[in-house]
Amino acid sequence: MHLSRTLRAVLAGTVAAAVLPLVAAHAAAAHPAAAPAAAGGQEASASGVDAAAKHPKSLVIGIDGATFATFGKAKMPRVKGLMAAGMTATGNLYANPMAPTYSGPGWSSIATGVWPDKHKVLDNSFNGARYDLYPDYATRLESADPTLDTLVVGTWSPIRDTVFGPAVDTRLGGVGDADTTTTAVSRLTATDADATFVHLDEVDGAGHSYGTESQNYLDALQAADTRIGRILDAVTSRATYADEDWQIVVTADHGHTAGGGHGGNTPAERQTFVIATGAGFTPGSVRNDVKITDIAPTVLTHFGVTPAPAWQLDGKAIGALTPDAFDALRPSLKSRVDELGLPSTLKGWTTTAPTGWSIDNAAMPSGGATEWRGWSFATDEFWSNSQLGQGRETNVRARNVFAVADSDEWDDKAHGAGQFDSTLVSPSFAVTAGATATVSYATNYKVDGPQTGDVYVSFDGGTPQLLQSYRADRNTVEKLTVAVPAGATTARLRFRYTGTNSAFWTVDQVTVTS
Repeated sequence: MHLSRTLRAVLAGTVAAAVLPLVAAHAAAAHPAAAPAAAGGQEASASGVDAAAKHPKSLVIGIDGATFATFGKAKMPRVKGLMAAGMTATGNLYANPMAPTYSGPGWSSIATGVWPDKHKVLDNSFNGARYDLYPDYATRLESADPTLDTLVVGTWSPIRDTVFGPAVDTRLGGVGDADTTTTAVSRLTATDADATFVHLDEVDGAGHSYGTESQNYLDALQAADTRIGRILDAVTSRATYADEDWQIVVTADHGHTAGGGHGGNTPAERQTFVIATGAGFTPGSVRNDVKITDIAPTVLTHFGVTPAPAWQLDGKAIGALTPDAFDALRPSLKSRVDELGLPSTLKGWTTTAPTGWSIDNAAMPSGGATEWRGWSFATDEFWSNSQLGQGRETNVRARNVFAVADSDEWDDKAHGAGQFDSTLVSPSFAVTAGATATVSYATNYKVDGPQTGDVYVSFDGGTPQLLQSYRADRNTVEKLTVAVPAGATTARLRFRYTGTNSAFWTVDQVTVTS
């Protein structure tokens, strides 16, 4: 089906009956125990050719406190229609010690494209915020092209007064979600809004008052869905709609506990979602590698604004995300063996390396927790929930399946004498002789006792040389440079971790380029 025609049908609320039954399956697949991501997630379709001649338009709708796991129980035809017409992805937030699962950090991460350890919004006071270094995406659009019409309408006042900066053309509030919706509909219908952000707040209120298992919460989701329908109808009613290329995103800043409330580190509080439609998003697709920080660069890219490396964004445009070798392991992940606190149906780990990679456990003692004996490959849903409150919730820069060495969890079961000592070995990467190579990988190294983390590089099978050492906490995407010897054509990396009942080291998205 032609994608722009599909999106028009969804926005008008007339998705074919044959499409809607798929929504429940997509929602289930996007749950933490998700099925493998649909290949490609985005596609270069014929609609992309049509869209190139149209005016780019963006609409991001935030539903405060919307818990994705409850969507299957709620009457949400408009949101589920968007899921059928586009991409759905779930992902996890941080938790303390990075930041609690509050609205301030959540919406700031969505608007800026960076995590709280950069934008420094750690609660709802916004004290210490570094929007000067990491402004919202609408402010960046204004800087790139002041002729763009940017609009923010939010029920929660900090959205319009703080999260989005003064460079935004129009920042309006509502006394409630009904008022916010009416304002958004009016502006979308009657003005030339290019990039619009709308914030709805009352689902969060229902979560606080009644919890996610209540009918009140489901009713609040239904009310939000109806309001979203009105906003979508305002888009399609625009006189210039036929000449516009609309990208529409729906997301949330955090979830809620079953009993009500958020701020902690439980799966229900940490889970968020991104639903995206428009040119390039495959109808009914489900992805496991998308984060809420990807929304800002995705909107920027839609307007032809390429995020500069100097901006140090954590997010990437969704169309630019590509799976790595670790992600290919998702279909073969296993359920728990020794991690009995996890659901028995949750599949999320393996010690079988992907093609080209290997694990050297020659120095590992026997025994220990099966899941973590040496380097393993895991999902965040499985690994971070194996033991809450020890910093695993800060592993936000890894995507989908990642490599992890966890001496703390390994030590929870009896093992032979000696420390955890395991080395993850990469395949050979092609390099250019005599040039400079860049080694890049996402890493989260956490210290809690005696441990070491070292990265080595070898060329053409030669002696490994030390490239980087970790002895203190580090959570970043590394970009290390190394000189390639004359005559060398390949490079191989080794990640060696040692420790006894210490903490952990995660590695993901490993590349070597020259």
